[in-house]
Amino acid sequence: MYEDKLGRIRAICFDVDGVLTDGRILAVDNGELYRQFDAKDAFAMRMAASNGYILGCITGGRSLSIRKRMAICGVEEEDIYLHSHRKILDFNDFCLRHGLSADQVMYIGDDIPDIPVLQACGFSVAPADACEEVREIVDFVTPEGGGRQCMRHALKMVLAFQGRWGLEHGNYFERNF
Repeated sequence: MYEDKLGRIRAICFDVDGVLTDGRILAVDNGELYRQFDAKDAFAMRMAASNGYILGCITGGRSLSIRKRMAICGVEEEDIYLHSHRKILDFNDFCLRHGLSADQVMYIGDDIPDIPVLQACGFSVAPADACEEVREIVDFVTPEGGGRQCMRHALKMVLAFQGRWGLEHGNYFERNF
């Protein structure tokens, strides 16, 4: 069904709130914002990075904690786009800098600001609890909601299709995350 699309994927871009988290943010008096991430999503991201996939984070969030978490997950500093309001511009920059065509990139998003990127990318994915407008236009909706391993599901789908899911592939043990 989408084998042609999955076979072309070389990079994965994604939103944070609603994809890597359940979308809830805890705001405390000093202005800090706290998010909760799933460790199994992080493992899948590190596995993708260790297999040569380029990861890109494009989010409206802007806290330093996002930048630090993405680094642990295998996203290079220059591929973390914080405070992104026109995500398609950052997506195009990501593709240009890495010499990728849009059809070589999977994008995972959950809300209206993600729609232009979801329409432009090669394979579009949404978590089960994404807004209706997003679920209607994507190639695939994961059975899991945001922050509940939807990232792992999407990454495993691509890596397994390309024969690269598992610790025997890539350089997972040599890479310093």
